[in-house]
Amino acid sequence: MRQLRGQERVITGNRQTSWAFADAFVAEDEALHWARDRAREAGLRSVSAGTGAALRLLAATADAKVVAEIGTGTGVSGIHLLRGMRPDGVLTTVDTEPEMQQFARQAFREAGFTGNRARFIPGRALDVLPRLADGGYDLVFCDGDRLEVLDYLAESLRLLRPGGLVCFEGVFTNGRTVDSTAQPTEVLRVRELLRTVRESTVLQSSLLPVGDGLLCAVKRG
Repeated sequence: MRQLRGQERVITGNRQTSWAFADAFVAEDEALHWARDRAREAGLRSVSAGTGAALRLLAATADAKVVAEIGTGTGVSGIHLLRGMRPDGVLTTVDTEPEMQQFARQAFREAGFTGNRARFIPGRALDVLPRLADGGYDLVFCDGDRLEVLDYLAESLRLLRPGGLVCFEGVFTNGRTVDSTAQPTEVLRVRELLRTVRESTVLQSSLLPVGDGLLCAVKRG
């Protein structure tokens, strides 16, 4: 038994090292570092480099032209999405903090994107999303209020074309999602989101172990 526990520790340590290596696999440039610095100064959490790289890959795989983002922040995830999208693609990004969106505008310019590549909408996501076109989006990225994730999912299913992708960031909630002790309501909402997506007959899903967890699902045709 003592030997087995030692092997388990080695396996766990190797897995954590491998995950850290994967999360840092894609190098980030000065525009992303600048956006991350602004987020850190504002006390905001940005997606990890690995999560950003996954979003870039997913946007490219979907040949995404029209993407919606819930939670602009200072533009870290937006830069990754734009770099995966088609050259004529447009990112619609929603945030309750317009001053943060100003940082994102500057970050997008630093990354080489012209002003017509992004549409910034200030406001609460659940007030803005109903105004967006049904079936008009290739990808929806959700990084907003965890208490509203089930509503984001419902809106995303309406917004996405068949074959479109919805992604939720932070679904591990720093390990609390799988912690058996009592958890706050936001964690319970994330657990319900995971169950709903996994059991859905209209979604094909996967949970990627990058950053704080990236839940991805394709809307079936």
